[in-house]
Amino acid sequence: MLPHPNLISDSFLVNTTIDLLVSLGGSSPAIDVVEHVMSIRNAGESLACLLISDVVDRDPRLSIEGNIVSLVEADHESIDLSETGFVVFDFETTGAKTPPCRVTEVGAYRVINGEIVGEFHTLINPEMPIPLFISMLTGISDEMVRTAPKFGEVAADLLAFIGDSVLVAHNAGFDLRFLDHEVGRVYEDYRVGNPSLCTVQLSRKLLPEIDNHKLKTLAQHFNVELINHHRANADALATAKVFINLLEGLKEHGVRDLGSAQRFARKGYVKTSTAPAGEFAEPGYQADAA
Repeated sequence: MLPHPNLISDSFLVNTTIDLLVSLGGSSPAIDVVEHVMSIRNAGESLACLLISDVVDRDPRLSIEGNIVSLVEADHESIDLSETGFVVFDFETTGAKTPPCRVTEVGAYRVINGEIVGEFHTLINPEMPIPLFISMLTGISDEMVRTAPKFGEVAADLLAFIGDSVLVAHNAGFDLRFLDHEVGRVYEDYRVGNPSLCTVQLSRKLLPEIDNHKLKTLAQHFNVELINHHRANADALATAKVFINLLEGLKEHGVRDLGSAQRFARKGYVKTSTAPAGEFAEPGYQADAA
């Protein structure tokens, strides 16, 4: 049974099933899937459906109807940026690499229609010592997190807060890796399935003229107050306000849906009298530190 609707499975059986269905055009009889994925031959239709139903129940990307197993395509690309919700989030951690490092603080804000409409914030007990350098950088000490909840104690509430929103973070790869690592510790073989955007990537393409694309620089550029930098709640709030401004920049460039925004962020955007909106070019980027 799926522990949360916005989680997807990283289990071998699920991934192998998805790979098979992709290779077959998206669907296959259950008996063939069971033979390929579980190496069970001549299972019979009823047993095959029973066996593969257990796999299907673990992941929202799979479905079974009758005896046919199919991929459920999540149409993230066509999500309208003006209508969807975003959750802008930030983590403070015990270090840069996970594993072994852990989360010490979560800050998140929900953005809808260009407005901040919700907040999630808590310190986290990382179940390991916080290095002195990190404490000096963030101001978060071992004493501060000693009685704070462990990630597993807030995971369900955080996932509910995220819901089906598009996730947004500054240098998103970092925060998403920690989110998936922490979620995987609580719900084994699962990770978050929400689509995402990175404010570093977006700002590099929308604001090539500024000196750098650190959060502090972007906050100054947009006249966004940033107090207690390197604390999750303050950084998430500043990132949310920066992101609202970046959304306006995307609109000015004719970027209306999530798929176009992601391509814009990754590769750059070309719009001329002969090239239609949505044609992209240029190589990737190297993210600025926060």
